[in-house]
Amino acid sequence: MSRKIGGVALCIVAGLMLLGFAQVGSVTAASLIALILGAGIPAAVGIALLAGRLGGDRSLTRAKVQLRRQTIEAEVLRLAGQREGKITVVEVVSELAIDHSEATDVLETLSVRGLADIQITDSGTIVYDFRDLRLLGEKGSAKDVLE
Repeated sequence: MSRKIGGVALCIVAGLMLLGFAQVGSVTAASLIALILGAGIPAAVGIALLAGRLGGDRSLTRAKVQLRRQTIEAEVLRLAGQREGKITVVEVVSELAIDHSEATDVLETLSVRGLADIQITDSGTIVYDFRDLRLLGEKGSAKDVLE
């Protein structure tokens, strides 16, 4: 809402500057520069604000998409941890209420990043194996690297 108010305000300023320029009798280089600076720039920025091209809409949208993706990935890891480190696309779809293609994409991304191995059952079901989640019970027996 504030972008719209700012855009309208800048357009009004530009319009008033244009009216003032129209009342100038002689056109000189200095008055043209003043017109560009006083009316042209505010008008351009005001129109851009009103059109939504300024103000961070795109970066905010990207940030929301990235946050949503990170949240889904975290939920997939939590879910896999509850299932002894192994999970299928159907389990992700049913538990997280996301569509099949998004669940597949998230699981494949986690696999590409090295967090999961892809396995297949005898019946052809793809299983994503998060080995580090399966081995979390061993962390109590961890030793110093130099021992």
